[in-house]
Amino acid sequence: MIESSEEKNITVNRKAKHDYFILQTYEAGIVLVGTEVKALRQNKANLVDSYATLTNNEVWLHNANISVYEQGSINNHDPVRKRKLLLNKSEIRKLNKAVTEKGNTLIPLRFYFKDGLAKVELAVATGKRQYDKREDIAKRDLIREMQRKFK
Repeated sequence: MIESSEEKNITVNRKAKHDYFILQTYEAGIVLVGTEVKALRQNKANLVDSYATLTNNEVWLHNANISVYEQGSINNHDPVRKRKLLLNKSEIRKLNKAVTEKGNTLIPLRFYFKDGLAKVELAVATGKRQYDKREDIAKRDLIREMQRKFK
């Protein structure tokens, strides 16, 4: 019997695909406190300008903004604290090898719930130059124009 895993997107880093070439993606769990989970269930998250680092064979997410939970008490969380990401040792080794190459970085692409657990889609990426971005925009405009003509 095959069970389907439900995925519900919380937030997507739209700027990531514009600013970076995505080389490889990984699914990572994330260590959260209770009020953070409740805020995520209300879609109160933002991944713009966030990144991940490797420190002592652990992966940490920086600058990911999970807004304060409104019904939370004095024990509410810090919205931009660094959060630990959960990956296998072999995945961490691969990430470490990929990040040590010149120009590569770790960026989160999206937050989502999978079977009730909060997950982060993490990508190994290389930054785009300005002319690469212009080239992508020109291609997108050309495709749109062709689609208009064929309608």
